[in-house]
Amino acid sequence: MQGFQMDLVSEHRLSEMTPVEKVRFIIDEVKSGKILVLEKGLSPEEEASLIEMTMTLIEPDGFSGIEMESYPSEVDTSFIGKLLKKNTLKSRLTVIGPADQLKTLKRDRNMISALISTSK
Repeated sequence: MQGFQMDLVSEHRLSEMTPVEKVRFIIDEVKSGKILVLEKGLSPEEEASLIEMTMTLIEPDGFSGIEMESYPSEVDTSFIGKLLKKNTLKSRLTVIGPADQLKTLKRDRNMISALISTSK
């Protein structure tokens, strides 16, 4: 049977990892050909670190990099957030996979449409 593996990663699992561990986990999984769906996206700093590390690992006939899409972040409008006057961004679901297998077709505020190829 031909196909791909998609792992749905809970917010709880990611919250137990340091930023460096998250980046390493994502790169290791994507390099093995998996598509990851993160329940809670990465922080802007973690995304930057992931992109930076990925760029150092790209090989012409090997690892092609990653494709990453997230829903746009939302401002925390909870009562507590308003009370404390915190405008923190809440990251949302993120899809990450090998660049040669995952292509984003459309992304808007509430939907990510992607094409996943089983051939490289």
